[in-house]
Amino acid sequence: MMKAYVFPGQGSQFEGMGKDMYDASPAVRDLFERANTVLGFRITDVMFEGTAEDLKATRVTQPAVFLHSIGRAVEKADIFSPDAVAGHSLGEFSALVASKALDFEEGLVLVKKRAEAMQMACEMQESTMAAILGLDDEVVEEVCASLGEVVVPANYNCPGQLVISGTLKGVELAVARLQEAGAKRAVVLQVGGAFHSPLMEPARAELEKAIQQAAIRKPVCPIYQNVDAMPHTDPERIKQNLIDQLTGPVKWTQTMQRMMADGVTEFVEVGGTGTVLQGFVKKIDRKFPSSSF
Repeated sequence: MMKAYVFPGQGSQFEGMGKDMYDASPAVRDLFERANTVLGFRITDVMFEGTAEDLKATRVTQPAVFLHSIGRAVEKADIFSPDAVAGHSLGEFSALVASKALDFEEGLVLVKKRAEAMQMACEMQESTMAAILGLDDEVVEEVCASLGEVVVPANYNCPGQLVISGTLKGVELAVARLQEAGAKRAVVLQVGGAFHSPLMEPARAELEKAIQQAAIRKPVCPIYQNVDAMPHTDPERIKQNLIDQLTGPVKWTQTMQRMMADGVTEFVEVGGTGTVLQGFVKKIDRKFPSSSF
């Protein structure tokens, strides 16, 4: 039996996140206080007392979700022994720290820089994302490619759920066309911009140097990465995949399918509400158990 630990990304934040761990675990409290120092502001105040709106700001959301996931891993250190790891978008940084490929502080700095770079890219051009439900991936891909606008598949979450990303006009046109094609739902998301699309190229350029200079080591187990859904242990390949992830799609469906094919028999979601990635796993293949902490 092989167990994989999977880490959620942006969107898994919630009010009061992490306060239970902070109050109960000296090790987690130390971790969170180190994060406050590294970030230069008390992110714990926003996590514990901030509103949902406060937590939506990209500069807060990404480090908060990362910190919450690593806190859970530290809290459960006595049972944390993965055979493989993966992370959804931002969650890939959590997976790297949890698999000992990256030190916590350096991982947090990279997440902070990533959030700032993505926020900068969002402000350069108005853009958005939309969730498309009930269509085959190929239909969504064909429609996006036919529009003559920047709009691309961004998150392959599970069969029948694909998030697209692009300019306001591109996403608007795609939503209308995909509804005509039979989508059960096509909903524009309340996000800051077009993540995992070519519009994130300024963020990619901004972050590339920091990632290349990061001290990433060989992880203790394979990390399955978003851009190619393949297992990796080579630090240089891992770095390049992190860079490419900013403008490339999150191939989560393909990643889970590959992990299952490679022998993973149980998926444990670490952090967030503990339900988002579990739900995806069940829709990808219901015979594989999933849990969370």
